[in-house]
Amino acid sequence: NSSRVSTSASRPFEKSARPSKTAARVDQAAERYSKGLEKPGMGTRLNKYIANSGLCARRKADEMIANGEIRVNGNEVTEMGYIVQSGDKVQFHDKVLKAEEMVYVLMNKPKDFITTTDDPQERRTVMELLNGATPHRIYPIGRLDRNTTGLLLFTNDGGLAEKLSHPSSNINKLYHVSLDKNLTKVDFDKISEGITLEDGLITVDELAFVDGMSKKEVGIRIHSGKNRIVRRIFESMGYDVLKLDRVIYAGLSKKDLTRGRWRHLSAKEIISLKHFTK
Repeated sequence: NSSRVSTSASRPFEKSARPSKTAARVDQAAERYSKGLEKPGMGTRLNKYIANSGLCARRKADEMIANGEIRVNGNEVTEMGYIVQSGDKVQFHDKVLKAEEMVYVLMNKPKDFITTTDDPQERRTVMELLNGATPHRIYPIGRLDRNTTGLLLFTNDGGLAEKLSHPSSNINKLYHVSLDKNLTKVDFDKISEGITLEDGLITVDELAFVDGMSKKEVGIRIHSGKNRIVRRIFESMGYDVLKLDRVIYAGLSKKDLTRGRWRHLSAKEIISLKHFTK
């Protein structure tokens, strides 16, 4: 029932602890990353290096390698899995390829900014808040509505963006929802058990009232990446969503990140996203 869930709801805004074995693997990978062993151009698989240069996608790069179209330090390379080291010169025919540095930026998005790189109507976009973050062109992964606040991730890493955006990725997201009226026990139970919207059955991973606040304040943990899914869940039951804030995204939290500010991800966070995120 709602009272039981609300008190045992994993304290809905706390990040659950990572199993110790996984934490150790993340630490080891992060140490390699910090030493340069995981960075583009320094211990990077050749097909990934080519993709990071912007020439083509990784699958097409495999074809180029197999066809003998790629040279490293003047030598033709057809070996799949070849590792490019720091200082190596990689060429596609006569064109020298340079892998772009991968950038990962986490923002705590404020209201009244739209999630796009360019807006024909000249409304304020999240890109305006990234001044000074990087000289590289980065893009938001997914989107938050204009009036939705909270965590938004930006990167130029196409592989990671595709992974996190794909419906099968089941990325864990936690939202703080402020409603126009108290959420009833009947509706609480309906949402917890799963409700059917116009695009199918929607199940939530966890639902709880926010500790110390009224029953208008709800925490909802969900994996679905469907458009406006959290708002639609509550609106379908006759509630108006006054505020919606994404407080956890793919294991990343808003800790020490004030509204409208951004920060670069740590090596440990990058490795976790790339290899261990569920």
